[in-house]
Amino acid sequence: MFKKILIANRGEIACRVMATARRLGVKTVAVYSDADAHAKHVQCADEAVHIGPAAVAQSYLLGDKIIEAALKTGAQAIHPGYGFLSENPDFVEAVEAAGLVFVGPPASAIKAMGLKDAAKDLMVKAGVPVVPGYHGGEQDADFLAAQADEIGYPVLIKARAGGGGKGMRLVEDPGDFKAALEGAQREGQASFGDPSCLIEKYILQPRHIEIQVFGDGHGNAIHLFERDCSLQRRHQKVIEEAPAPDMPDTVRAAMGKAAVEAAKAISYSGAGTVEFIVDGSGALREDGFWFMEMNTRLQVEHPVTEAITGLDLVELQLRVAAGEPLPVRQEDLSINGWSFEARVYAEDVPKGFLPATGTLDHLRFPEGSEFSEGAVRIDSGVRQGDTISPWYDPMIAKVIVHGPTRKAALNMLTSALENCQVAGSVTNLEFLTALSRHDGFGKGEVDTGLIGRDLDALVATASPSANVLALAALGALNLVAPVSGNDPFERLSGWRQWDDATQFVSLTYADTRIDAQVTQHGKGQFSVTYDGETVRLGVTALDGTAVRVELADRVATADLLIEPARVSVFADGRSYSFDLIDPLAGADAEQEGGDTIVAPMPGLVQAVLTQVGADVAKGDALLVLEAMKMEHTLTAPRDGVVAEISVAAGDQVTDGSLLLALEPADD
Repeated sequence: MFKKILIANRGEIACRVMATARRLGVKTVAVYSDADAHAKHVQCADEAVHIGPAAVAQSYLLGDKIIEAALKTGAQAIHPGYGFLSENPDFVEAVEAAGLVFVGPPASAIKAMGLKDAAKDLMVKAGVPVVPGYHGGEQDADFLAAQADEIGYPVLIKARAGGGGKGMRLVEDPGDFKAALEGAQREGQASFGDPSCLIEKYILQPRHIEIQVFGDGHGNAIHLFERDCSLQRRHQKVIEEAPAPDMPDTVRAAMGKAAVEAAKAISYSGAGTVEFIVDGSGALREDGFWFMEMNTRLQVEHPVTEAITGLDLVELQLRVAAGEPLPVRQEDLSINGWSFEARVYAEDVPKGFLPATGTLDHLRFPEGSEFSEGAVRIDSGVRQGDTISPWYDPMIAKVIVHGPTRKAALNMLTSALENCQVAGSVTNLEFLTALSRHDGFGKGEVDTGLIGRDLDALVATASPSANVLALAALGALNLVAPVSGNDPFERLSGWRQWDDATQFVSLTYADTRIDAQVTQHGKGQFSVTYDGETVRLGVTALDGTAVRVELADRVATADLLIEPARVSVFADGRSYSFDLIDPLAGADAEQEGGDTIVAPMPGLVQAVLTQVGADVAKGDALLVLEAMKMEHTLTAPRDGVVAEISVAAGDQVTDGSLLLALEPADD
């Protein structure tokens, strides 16, 4: 086993690798950018080396600097995590040329699977079924459109070097093909430096099922069963589970055999995932799955496989990289229970899942283990007080549960998500919780179109109840702040010698103004009136942010986070954030209406689709903004004429930057 390794990554996966290394007695070296100087993965490592500015192209993608850091600190091996350089064969060769060990497959295997077209040709030769499509090198748009016509719509355009849903477009109408191809090419170039695309037949009710494989360089290859990753939005995984629901043993065996054959065909070593598209229109069958791609690295969702097999996949990676044979054989493996993983992101769900930023002023997870087996497991690369920056993936945590049955595990997932508390950034927690309660998902009726079909219901946000509004109003007036110290006058807070005291407070929630009247009847006793409705409640501050709330019909607990300009209430498994209105601010300050388009997040302008003087209608596409390596199309908020364009393709913009202005059309 190695004595010291360097982790060429950041965030959650860097912390995950360090946890196993620490258990094995292996020292770790972190690398960090300017933006990550105080990050969790830096604090968790035994040593840390600065490698450059915040931009990944100037830090985490600089293989030579990472190798230099490994040599300088005496590390014997480099673990790439996932993303960044994890599937870069040139980096693997440079690591080995420097006399270091790459914790992953050989460069030849990465090259073989790195380009989707070549990988599919290889799989055909190995006898692995592949989806019908065009995988050649001709990239002329008219030629590709003709290929799509021949394959038959709907088709899927996929970046040849893609992964993670980037550079992928579903096209159902031939008239949309050209624009979709251009978008996929731009995203492929931005994400992978390769705009080439392939065209595949789109399976109408597809399931995305992947097989975890492991090879050891000694001729041994095994599979660790399947994961169902069908719950996706924009081709990105949201909730994963293992095993797959309604998976017959015969189909599991067939898929496992095909995955192992794929690994053997490229002499695979280390952890890898063979991804299959599966016909979910009926019962799963042995002739109803096709090879999509192979990810030659550890996957984000690997914890669900660890849960059902009891194996530490990072430990297996390190042992195989150190030259040891696999410690288990296929016949030694069995499935134990059921596991789910949900990815908690800083993202604005009502605005189309736009990546979000912010400081995590409050962060609390349910009781559970971290980076190790447990009924509830939380893998996170951030801490309370950390900032979600625009430079990197906005993941906050992965919530993993493991139960004896699918139903039990799914109930555990819902409960765990309800007990996650985040303030300081918008998140997808409410969306994930709604998804975990979805009837069809609960029955195991999953396919990649489920979220899209029921999106409106899944993204609907609950309005705060009168009780929550009342608690927010009390928090805004600091009437339930916990008493600290021994000052006897401070402990008289809430005591009245004569009449009840009445105060007024104004807040906003989701752009709605709330003007509340708060009357204090005595210590911890209040009535709050808003919009003609009055709530009588008693509130007692407990430890930290917790409060005990006494209502007419029940007693409950909640959490109340009070900040200078915001109050957050965590109650009944939901979170609500209220902004305080400055009573001295001008009430008639003019707000810009629908005449401008501003950047909803920091990003790169990929395309300007209009020009000054052009007539536009509400909903017309005007600009394409790329953030987190995903494209977002900004549309006209109303009919009008383009009066001003403030940006050009290639410009980097910040959140709130003016991009384009409209003026009314002449009558």
